[in-house]
Amino acid sequence: MSLPILVAMVVVGITAAVLAVHLTGGSAKARLVEPDQARGRFAEDFPDEAVLAVHITSDAETAFLELAGGRIGIVQVLGDKFLTRIVAPKDIAHIDGAAGATVSISLSDFTWGGGIFRFPDEAAAGAVLRALGTRQATKKAGELA
Repeated sequence: MSLPILVAMVVVGITAAVLAVHLTGGSAKARLVEPDQARGRFAEDFPDEAVLAVHITSDAETAFLELAGGRIGIVQVLGDKFLTRIVAPKDIAHIDGAAGATVSISLSDFTWGGGIFRFPDEAAAGAVLRALGTRQATKKAGELA
């Protein structure tokens, strides 16, 4: 068999496999459409934690759940799955909430670096900052913990 025909067969085969995965829902992305969905997903991993309030980002990919003791539960979309974790003020390397409804968080832990999170309004962003503790909420942009 000639090389050009073999290359064409491989390209067509890979394209067909990728298309089949996409059409059968393999590339579907999960969404957090309501607070109860975030509560339920968080409760699967942390059933003993009481959730006081839920704040979902504008892109519906991350939910911040206020927990007792100034901690935050996080449910974040990763493809069609969810990452859940609990973050305390001591885990924060950097936090900045100076841009209105946007909060930037960096963690000391390398397993989840944080990110820039945009909320529907400033009240939700402020609630996340307050939930992470007064010391963290009053930090200025660029200041490290």
